Amino acid sequence: MKRWTAMIAVLVTLVVPRLVLAEPTIILGVDHPPQPLPIAIPNFVGNGPDAQAGADIARVISADLERSGLFAPIDPKAFIQDNASTWQSPRFQDWKLINAQALIAGSTQILPNGQREVAFRLWDVFGGQQMHGLTFKSSPENWRRMAHKVADEVYKRITGEDGYFDTRIVYISESGPKDKRRKQLAIMDQDGENHKNLTDGSVLVLTPRFSPANQDITYMSYFNNKPRVYLFNISSGQQEVLGDFPGMTFAPRFSPDGSRVIMSMAQGGNTDIYVMDIRTRRSQRLTDSPAIDTSPCYSPDGSKVVFNSDRGGEQQLYVMGADGANVQRISKGNGRYATPVWSPRGDLIAFTKMAGGQFQIGVMRPDGSGERILNTAWLVEGPTWAPNGRVLAFFSQDQRGVTKLHSIDLTGYNERILKTPMDGSDPAWSPLLDNQ
Repeated sequence: MKRWTAMIAVLVTLVVPRLVLAEPTIILGVDHPPQPLPIAIPNFVGNGPDAQAGADIARVISADLERSGLFAPIDPKAFIQDNASTWQSPRFQDWKLINAQALIAGSTQILPNGQREVAFRLWDVFGGQQMHGLTFKSSPENWRRMAHKVADEVYKRITGEDGYFDTRIVYISESGPKDKRRKQLAIMDQDGENHKNLTDGSVLVLTPRFSPANQDITYMSYFNNKPRVYLFNISSGQQEVLGDFPGMTFAPRFSPDGSRVIMSMAQGGNTDIYVMDIRTRRSQRLTDSPAIDTSPCYSPDGSKVVFNSDRGGEQQLYVMGADGANVQRISKGNGRYATPVWSPRGDLIAFTKMAGGQFQIGVMRPDGSGERILNTAWLVEGPTWAPNGRVLAFFSQDQRGVTKLHSIDLTGYNERILKTPMDGSDPAWSPLLDNQ
């Protein structure tokens, strides 16, 4: 599998004048969705074969921004000014007429060294000013990544928050009858493109999770009906066994620095939380309770761990120090709580909740306050955060056993189905690719 790291150079090459007028801005809250910003995205200018590349790049940028629910790309049929002259000098009055508040003008070409160059300018239409401008360079096959990076830059400039488009999602691809599902480890870009199966489906795989520090995935697999925790390197395609364990082992997840894996292990009739150093393979027991302690997840700074446990008689959420000390229950509502995941920003914990005969996806603050339910259905489960902490993915299952991946905004609005070739479950969102 080709490398994803160290592939794109970013150069600030376009002059950005200082603004004196109010720029188009999206204020992000959690109580209600903002009104999508009308934005125009003409085809990027290119000559000959680059003309098609320019159209493809604009299409990916437009799809990324529209899918966020925060932008409303204007139909290109309404455009008055042609693409080439827009890149050189926008006629702002033409764009005002179609109510575009922001405009992305871009160009692309193949350089003498064989690299593809993609440049863009983000314009404030009503202010008549340039807001942002960058040039990206990479190998031609990475044109989609460069388009995602343009979308990330536009998203950040207008919302003030990091984008999440130059990312991937690893998940369990499911096929076959309900009572005999074939489950494979699969990976794709966040928009469903560049899909690839990582395992052949000959053994059961579960709970894939990304390392925040490198191109590794940890997951659980059954080999000869024996549970094993694996490390899989996406760049090389190599996998190795993290450990063979005598009892059931599940829910492995990386520490924030990628040096350890925290998981649940059943030993001597107890299910407790352990952490293993990847380099030394030494493990440390963090909980010691007759209850079932599972689904551990570190806080972004690595100082705390959230997990679910039935030590109080019913499955609830607890937070403890990274050394296992000072265990405190945080969930306070009615129902059972599971699969907690700390936001990359550290401000919220997402969870699955079972109450009133239905499943729910929700969020709460790390102290348990401010609980909000984002989605309720017959079965929804397994939230995972986009790296900007603004969007969640999860999976659903209907009564026929069909499983689908979904994304949803932190407001609980803008729910979308993430396209997969087959059924999909248990998603995990990667960090931004350049951060791995």
